[in-house]
Amino acid sequence: MPHRLKLDLIFLKVEFFFAFFCFNPVRKQINIKITSCGDESMAFVDEAKFYVKAGDGGNGCISFRREKYVPKGGPNGGDGGRGGDVVIIASQKLHSLIDFQYRSHFKAERGMHGQGKDMHGRKGKNCVVTVPQGAVIKDAQTDEVLIDLCEDGESFIAARGGKGGLGNTHFTSGANRTPRIATDGEKGEEKWLKIELKLIADVGLVGLPNAGKSTLLSRLSAANPKIANYPFTTLEPQLGVLHFPYSESCIIADIPGLIEGASDGVGLGHNFLRHIERTRILLHVVDASHENTVPDFKTINSELEKYKKELLDRKRIIILNKSDITEDKRLANLDKYFKSIGLQSLPVSAKSGHNIDALKELLATLFNNH
Repeated sequence: MPHRLKLDLIFLKVEFFFAFFCFNPVRKQINIKITSCGDESMAFVDEAKFYVKAGDGGNGCISFRREKYVPKGGPNGGDGGRGGDVVIIASQKLHSLIDFQYRSHFKAERGMHGQGKDMHGRKGKNCVVTVPQGAVIKDAQTDEVLIDLCEDGESFIAARGGKGGLGNTHFTSGANRTPRIATDGEKGEEKWLKIELKLIADVGLVGLPNAGKSTLLSRLSAANPKIANYPFTTLEPQLGVLHFPYSESCIIADIPGLIEGASDGVGLGHNFLRHIERTRILLHVVDASHENTVPDFKTINSELEKYKKELLDRKRIIILNKSDITEDKRLANLDKYFKSIGLQSLPVSAKSGHNIDALKELLATLFNNH
């Protein structure tokens, strides 16, 4: 085959390779599917069940000293090492339990066995499980709360490692100078645990779906939640940080829309109501332009009371949203009603930005006073 013909065939193969792998529409569709699957996996996870197993203790050793010119050296078996613990540590760098979707078994290293020459076994390495700050650890069987990890760096030993066994040096006596006895290490603790995440936030946004909570969060902070003109746009809690000029910033949590029966598991609210338990201030967002503003307020108020009565003792501010499309007379009547039941209200338009600065100043004042 002539040399020129060989080169033409090589270039033809290279062109076919690029044409198939770079411009093939089937391959492009496959890449799109892979990307979309990756996006779906990055969901907010606030509940998980996982298994912990501490390390078993190492066994003790039966050994005797055998050395030249040292007759009857006696026992010199070392002890086994202690098993490692499973330690749970809270970190403010994490905000979801999504890692538990990919790993649900955590096992610590077992202790090493003892050896001759009085050598003790090494302690097993601990298994460290890092969880978000605000996680609550419960026993999976009894649902008993074991620890509430509220502080950054706070730790909890979920499973303790077993003690190491004793070598035969511990069993020497006047009647038995050559003991051939050693004990095995103890088994490490093992159990199934449940973890629930309660967000650490200072302010909680509550209200019916489509009341404008996500828009308000985007106005108060740099958060970029999904905003659309239909109910249940927010399917998971959203966090934002409100910065004050002369004091520390505060964290705002947007809770997915609550509906009637949320405390009994209806809708999405039941799964996320626990995230407002730690908040200091509740911003109850209502649609002032809607004719059922007061009944809508009473619906959410009732659900909060059913879930945890203490929530009604928090400082609450009623946000009369969509004030730009509401008559002044109606806003005045709503303000009069809420004052009659001891609640402060503020007309706001999250869309146009009306009274947003006033709301920020009000929140700053409340934080300075508390």
